[in-house]
Amino acid sequence: MKSGFTVTIALLLHITILVCVVAKECTNTPSQLSSHTFRNELLQSNNESLKTELFSHYHLTPTDDSAWSSLLPRKMLREEEDEYSWTIMYRKIKNSDNSSGNFLKDVSLHDVRLDPNTFHWRAQQTNLEYLLMLDVDGLAWSFRKAAGLDAPGVPYGGWERPDSELRGHFVGHYLSATAYMWASTHNDTLKEKMSALVSALSACQEKVGSGYLSAFPSSFFDRFEAIKPVWAPYYTIHKILAGLVDQYKLAGNSQALKMATWMADYFYVRVRNVIKLYSVERHWQSLNEETGGMNDVLYQIYSITGDSKYLLLAHLFDKPCFLGVLAIQADDISGFHSNTHIPIVVGSQLRYEITGDPLHKEISMFFMDIVNASHSYATGGTSVSEFWQDPKRMATTLQTENEESCTTYNMLKVSRNLFRWTKEVSYADYYERALTNGVLGIQRGTEPGRMIYMLPLGKGVSKAVTYHGWGTPYDAFWCCYGTGIESFSKLGDSIYFQEDGDSPALYVTQYISSSLDWKSSGLSLSQTVKPVVSWDPYMRVTFSFSSSKGGMGKESTLNLRIPVWTNSGSSKVSLNGQYLKVPTSGNFLSIKQNWKSGDQVTMELPLSIRTEAIKDDRPEYSSLHAILYGPYLLAGLTSRDWSITTQAKDGIWISSIPETHNSHLVTLSQQSGNTSYVLSNNNQTITMEVSPTPGTQAAVAATFRLVTADSKGGISSGPEELIESQVKIEPFDFPGMLVMQATDSSLAVHDTSSTDQEASRFRLVAGVDGKPGSVSLMLESKKGCYVYSDQTLTPGMKLRLKCDSDASDAKFKQAASFMLRKGMSDYNPMSFVMNGAQRNFVLSPLFSLRDETYNVYFSLQT
Repeated sequence: MKSGFTVTIALLLHITILVCVVAKECTNTPSQLSSHTFRNELLQSNNESLKTELFSHYHLTPTDDSAWSSLLPRKMLREEEDEYSWTIMYRKIKNSDNSSGNFLKDVSLHDVRLDPNTFHWRAQQTNLEYLLMLDVDGLAWSFRKAAGLDAPGVPYGGWERPDSELRGHFVGHYLSATAYMWASTHNDTLKEKMSALVSALSACQEKVGSGYLSAFPSSFFDRFEAIKPVWAPYYTIHKILAGLVDQYKLAGNSQALKMATWMADYFYVRVRNVIKLYSVERHWQSLNEETGGMNDVLYQIYSITGDSKYLLLAHLFDKPCFLGVLAIQADDISGFHSNTHIPIVVGSQLRYEITGDPLHKEISMFFMDIVNASHSYATGGTSVSEFWQDPKRMATTLQTENEESCTTYNMLKVSRNLFRWTKEVSYADYYERALTNGVLGIQRGTEPGRMIYMLPLGKGVSKAVTYHGWGTPYDAFWCCYGTGIESFSKLGDSIYFQEDGDSPALYVTQYISSSLDWKSSGLSLSQTVKPVVSWDPYMRVTFSFSSSKGGMGKESTLNLRIPVWTNSGSSKVSLNGQYLKVPTSGNFLSIKQNWKSGDQVTMELPLSIRTEAIKDDRPEYSSLHAILYGPYLLAGLTSRDWSITTQAKDGIWISSIPETHNSHLVTLSQQSGNTSYVLSNNNQTITMEVSPTPGTQAAVAATFRLVTADSKGGISSGPEELIESQVKIEPFDFPGMLVMQATDSSLAVHDTSSTDQEASRFRLVAGVDGKPGSVSLMLESKKGCYVYSDQTLTPGMKLRLKCDSDASDAKFKQAASFMLRKGMSDYNPMSFVMNGAQRNFVLSPLFSLRDETYNVYFSLQT
């Protein structure tokens, strides 16, 4: 728990960040109360005067009648003399089912398996480990307390702590995530754990006896309905309902469905009573406190049960004041809390699928268009400090608190649905972009339970240096932890879509190594994507067909996405060795035939470096661009610089880093007692620093490339092969610059254009201390001059050259000898060198970074 003073300062800083957000319809006043981060810190704060001041202004603004006038069910109510007539409204909506029907079908997660050699599988496996780490008693603790049951075990912390008003939300996400993960892996231990959690929650619901199920008391809804401050109770209820529905749909748990419908019955009565006592407008007014995707999950329950009361209840959570703005096609989303409202669009999409109401199709298409055109980053993500800002003003939003992870999770749902309806490649392209650049990188490598809330996109930022930083497995449980565990449990759910019938069709929308049991065609399909590298600019994909029956499958159509990022004129696709005509980028290549075992389709899609301007129409920001390699967003390793130029040497401003360069990366260390020190590039001065953790910026600074006359050649056994070679020392993140002797005999990093080239040439020799594995660096132009630390190592101590020392001096030998090991950092296979105006940059995929500092946008000088 932070001190009251610290929390007050943090809150005031957060208010400063949000001050530009103008209070508007559909949201709390003051607006910052919509922020989950702000609300959590405020409720933990001991500053009662600040709470009093903020909550004294708390109210929920009225809905936008004009925008919503044509939408159900408000329109129906207005046709009645008694606007409180619940019965008449129910009867009208009961018969409104008019499903629009003809959509692509999901391919079950049970039928898709990720290839263990992919980073998608590693991300899934890391998440599986985290799900298995969590304890049923810890997850159910607050539910049992709320129900008056004994609560063994220890409650979790963070947003699941017993005094958090949002407690229980992560448990709902956990139910969904484990259902997805079990379908993706059929892990028996996970199945036992998730089933035990459902049973524990069922006991809580039975004890309460009314159908109510939550980790907090039902009095939270008394406050909600009275328009009094409370932290989003329906948000949590949505997560619990959705988790139970997913347990039923993916794991066949009928007990979970019974629990969900009993909960829905309870809230049906509550909402009906609010409307009877007050009005439907009063109910909608209360929805301006975040309610998650209540409409979405209630439409799902209706589609499962066919009971029209759930359809009615779902309609009543279709938030009028937001969907109404979209219905009249106004780009007026600035100032809205992003993740409050994206789930409402997802629910509206399901309303279209169930009722066939074309207005709700138009709403989601318009919403996707304006977010993509005016409110999104190169990652595909959106939001700054949890809110949308003014359209096409993205340059001044770049900071540490960009792209809340939850928003990307929900935007993927929006684009996925739009693709199923339209089969338009642009929606699949968006899905690829947002999944690759906005989701895959929110885990900290392969550490279970370490995720981020925000994805920083500012200048010299780090995923580790944000308001939240990296979360911890048992004391975070932010909203983005919940969506995170779901995202990494269903990485296989949008690779394939299908059409059934006499002539089935399969749409391949994502190129991810995986296998598919294509049941409707009687075939198995294996997709293998060769790992993408910078030095071979192609995405190479192979599809292999097999049949358990050994014969031919049905006549079926394989539809392959030709992404917008590739050059279709140079793309190659072949069927059993015969080349096919490739359509223009942004279309599907359709191959229809009776597939048989042994059939093979190969694809070769060219990848190229391209720049993409930030979505900002002000001339002063026209130079800001992101850099992409095919679908992969590249980040430049830097802490402050961002000026680059395309007028580079020989006309090349970006070049690939050869595969062999990794074998020349080294870290040099010395030991002092129990502490290991490493040679480090500290603000372009070479110093000794305490050995850092891999994946950090300090690890980058402790990594150097030994440049030899034949650096293009690889090293087979290790960097010790270079002993007795003449080397130059290049800092990992300063390509083209070298370590060299400064005027005061210290070592500094300078550009290779320095006139004194002799000061950068060293001979790597066996360590003068004579110990196995040690090396020394001798200045080539001055025999007997060695890189030297000191007898007593301290952090920040400068290294220097020391000459003409007594060769028998044991202290000198120790200080001039270093252990040579593999570099603490290495180049991602998709790494490049980009020429800058003042320095060069290493570019690597954003998703591959952990704590390193980086830029996503650069000021491009042409």
